Amino acid sequence: MFLVAVFSFSANAQVGIKTNLLNDAFLNPTLGVEVGVAPKWSIDVSGAINAWTLDNGRRWKHWIAQPEVRYWFCDRFSGHFVGAHLLGGQYNFGAWKHGSNFLGTHYEALKTERHQGWFAGAGIAYGYTWILGKHWSAEAEIGIGWAYTRYDVYPCAECGNKLASKRVHNYVGPTKAAINLIYVF
Repeated sequence: MFLVAVFSFSANAQVGIKTNLLNDAFLNPTLGVEVGVAPKWSIDVSGAINAWTLDNGRRWKHWIAQPEVRYWFCDRFSGHFVGAHLLGGQYNFGAWKHGSNFLGTHYEALKTERHQGWFAGAGIAYGYTWILGKHWSAEAEIGIGWAYTRYDVYPCAECGNKLASKRVHNYVGPTKAAINLIYVF
């Protein structure tokens, strides 16, 4: 009953539309919508897509959806907030010349292989929003969490038979990084 009372929608609820400038800078167009549902609560739903094949057959294609519930310490859409988010999507990565290792995830195989699969996870986040004007705001947010992924492996970015099926990987680390530009109605 408490959750129903906290998340009841009213006719004068604030709504913001946003884009993550960090993702946009790397050609991952993003769009988000945030709706105020109570004086200190909001729900944010953001998504990104990258459908490009780069030079020499390199691929970093993916889509992601990331809903989040936020609690605001001051007024909604202003100041400090904490959030709990889910994440999910699909990807197709391969033919990257510079492999690396990031928080236990090994990308070296992407030099000669293509990985195609899906992921789902959850995390927590902290952020801060600055009011820039009557309708404009800027927001910085960082999140940490866990993601489960299952993928198939192919020998190159463009051709070949499947080398492995339904491989599993668990990732723990950053799940969200954003510098958002927001228009609030």
